[in-house]
Amino acid sequence: MITSFTLASLPVTRWQNGAGETREIVRVAAADAPFLWRASIATLQADGPFSRFDGVDRVIVLLEGAPLWLRGGNIEHRLEPGVPWAFAGEWPLASEGIVAPGMDFNIMTQRHLASAQVDIATTAQRPEAEGVACVLKGRWQMAGADHHAGGGIWWQEESPGDLVPLTADASLILTTIRRVSGR
Repeated sequence: MITSFTLASLPVTRWQNGAGETREIVRVAAADAPFLWRASIATLQADGPFSRFDGVDRVIVLLEGAPLWLRGGNIEHRLEPGVPWAFAGEWPLASEGIVAPGMDFNIMTQRHLASAQVDIATTAQRPEAEGVACVLKGRWQMAGADHHAGGGIWWQEESPGDLVPLTADASLILTTIRRVSGR
């Protein structure tokens, strides 16, 4: 299954903690958890706590907006645009330094069921059998169609084939999902 999306096509829902909103790209079901893996784009409007997700590994990529801080406990990380950062969903993080609205890409995996590898691609790619590709800049040819910033594809059980940059400035968030053996 290969599914295309655009930011405008994604339904808007409130965050688990009520402090913001998200646009879910995909939520893959799991028998013994709320999801196996989930990808979304969130709107950042004000500083505040992140929702806690026990047993979940997360990767965040700032899509739009100025750099900001993610802090909590002994953690202090500067989130820069276009740079993936992985963290545990249990970490008590809050964002600090949001000066204007922005957006981020999030991928979450149930730690005991799957993992996610997130890379920024600028050259042609041939991904594995499960994942998400979200255009950061420029245009990309993916699954037989052109995709622009804020759009992309997600897939399961088959590779979408070659992902090809069509402009010199093209960059892409490429997320590869790997399931834990036997899941």
